[in-house]
This record gives sequence, C-alpha cells and structure tokens, in this order.
Amino acid sequence: MKLTTNYYENEYAQFWIMDGILFFEYRPNVVIDLTIAHRIVADRIQMQKEKSYPVLCDIRGVVDSDKAARDYLAQSGSVLAKAVSIVTNQSVSLIMTSFYLKICKPSVPTKIFTDDSSALAFLETYK
Repeated sequence: MKLTTNYYENEYAQFWIMDGILFFEYRPNVVIDLTIAHRIVADRIQMQKEKSYPVLCDIRGVVDSDKAARDYLAQSGSVLAKAVSIVTNQSVSLIMTSFYLKICKPSVPTKIFTDDSSALAFLETYK
C-alpha cells in the first residue's frame, strides 16, 4: 500500500489522498449549511492541487444539512472528482442520500454504500 502525506483537516471534515483515491470524512455531529459547504469544497480543491481523484465521502458524521448546501455539494462539490462513493450506515441517512441523488443529480458517477470495501471497489475503475 502506497501511503502519502497529503492530508488536511478543518473543523468539519478531514481528507487525505491514498493510493490514488481522495478520502473525505465528516467529523461527528456536523450540520452542513451553505457556508460550511463552500468551505469544505474550497479546502478540498486547494488540497488536491488541480488534480482529479475518485472520492470516497464518508457522511456518517453528518446529522443534518440544508437544501442550499445539498444543491451546492451535488454540483460544485464534484469539481475535480472523477467519481464519488458516499458511505453511510444509518437507515434514515441512507434514505435521505438516495433521495438526494435522484433529485440533485450529481455531475459525476455517484453511488451510495454502507461499507468501505464496496465503496472502494466502485472507485477502482476511476483511478
């Protein structure tokens, strides 16, 4: 396994690049509004240094988000992403995320998973 030192964190999330995949993990109990969504995307893009990656986005720490934030993340949140795996483990979150994907239609291939290994397998073809 090739490790890298590309790592960044802010008060809402932490993200790192390993083996050609960008891992993005929300901190526990995060509520996302439009301002926070802008900050998260800007920090991620800056860390990526203009290089696209497949993204594993772990949303298990998110407790709520507003519509403006979800809309922004569905479109601008996909900048420099080749594909996105969203990992969740809560039934309510799984239902909300499925609904979000149908309504907001992200601009890159995006799927929902309940385990990291399936999420990573989906992203392998986009490396």
